[in-house]
Amino acid sequence: MRMTAFEDVSLRALMLLAANDTGQPLPTRTIADGVGTPYNHVSKAVLKLRELGYVEATRGRAGGVQLSETGRKATVGGVLRSLDTRADLVDCESPNGDCPLNHDCGLRGALRRAREAFYRELDGVAVASLPTQRQMGPVLVQIGLRPPGA
Repeated sequence: MRMTAFEDVSLRALMLLAANDTGQPLPTRTIADGVGTPYNHVSKAVLKLRELGYVEATRGRAGGVQLSETGRKATVGGVLRSLDTRADLVDCESPNGDCPLNHDCGLRGALRRAREAFYRELDGVAVASLPTQRQMGPVLVQIGLRPPGA
């Protein structure tokens, strides 16, 4: 199973927000710097995460993004499941049109079940439990949330 770039950016943004213990919302540009992804990609991810209720965003000079209560309880499986827009893992078409084996195909169902098993395995992993001090400490210093050596 392969995550899309959008799913990856979204999870990284959620992990950074989970590691933010300042209580202050983070500007989207700061999140982009922290996860090493262009601003426009992160802003699209933040918009979708807001629509799904994982983050709260406020506008204005003192605005920014922070985890919502739903986001603090979210699991990796739940987030990925809600972001996955693919109907099937395989594109049942050949260069000449539909796959001739498409009628009553067992592969599509098997792949759907495998994808759900992947998500189910990640349903036990809370996004907020993933960031560690060792992992996030340098990132938080880099974006100005912690003084060096703190």
